[in-house]
Order: sequence, then C-alpha cells, then structure tokens
Amino acid sequence: LKMIRWLGHSAFEITTSNDKSILIDPWIDNPSSPIRLDDISKADLVLVTHDHFDHVGNTVDICKRTNAVVVTNPETANKLSRSGVKKVIGMNIGGSIEPMDGVKVTMVQAFHSSESGCPAGFLLHIDGKIIYHAGDTGIFSSMELLGDLYDIDVALIPIGSVFTMDPYQAAKSLRLLKPDVV
Repeated sequence: LKMIRWLGHSAFEITTSNDKSILIDPWIDNPSSPIRLDDISKADLVLVTHDHFDHVGNTVDICKRTNAVVVTNPETANKLSRSGVKKVIGMNIGGSIEPMDGVKVTMVQAFHSSESGCPAGFLLHIDGKIIYHAGDTGIFSSMELLGDLYDIDVALIPIGSVFTMDPYQAAKSLRLLKPDVV
C-alpha cells in the first residue's frame, strides 16, 4: 500500500504497492478536493457506496476517460451502465470479489438512503492491510462484528451529523470497529 489520499467529502484515492489506482465515491468537483477532474488520468477501480450525487460524483467521466471498473450495488450498477460506464460489477452486502489482482473488496452494510439499491460500505483487502470505507452511515451495532471479523488497519468514517454520524456516534463507532488508524 503506497498511499491513501483524501479528495474531499467522502472521496478517497488509494494507490497499491503495484501502482493500481482505486477511487472511492469520486466526487472530485467538491469544494474540498485538492485536485481537479482533469488531474485524473489513471483509475483502475472505482467503488461507489450509493447513488447520491455527492458519492457517484464524477464516476461516469472518470470511467470513460480511464476505462476503470466500477463496483457498487446492482441497481446503481445498472444506472451507471445506462450512463455509458462499460465495466460495472454489481454486488451486494456480505459479498466479496477480487476485481483486480491483489485487491479484494467486501461490501458491508451502511445505514443511509439511496435512490437505487441499498447504501453500503467497503472493506478493501490490499497488500495485507484492511481499509474500511463506511460510506454515508449512521452508527450501527454490527460495527462491532466488523471489528471482530476483520483486523481493520484504517477506517474512513463520516462525521457530519444531519446526513451521517455526529462526532459522539463516530467516536463510539471507533470503539466498536477497533481500527489502528482513523
């Protein structure tokens, strides 16, 4: 694992040790993003937690430019396919896939809303590390089960209140998840 970089809002870029580029919820046009959409010339995998505009973001443009594979829930996968994304994998809560060599993705629950399909979080198994991206979610007691099942190295947790957990709930979620780094 070379790098995890926050791109504002819920967007992250992860670079693996063999230079594979993974984007999660790539809303690059958000006001906190340190990069512009034109700065993205490479993406191998895009993970979308749910179909709200601030999470699907620039997925279609990025995939048309880079030919990246998208992983999301089946209903959002269908929407993205209809929007011109060529490589889309639909999966559901509890499933695991290996969309590219050296990267395993497990889809886990999230409690939020979504126009198509159910919202999700992702566990990424990369280079012997586990990264948990919670998506947009409120706290839920099964976070403790995730912490017990997986030795989470890095947790990417939303703290915004109104639409996600507030700081008090997020702090409790970390006691449930037990990650090494947040």
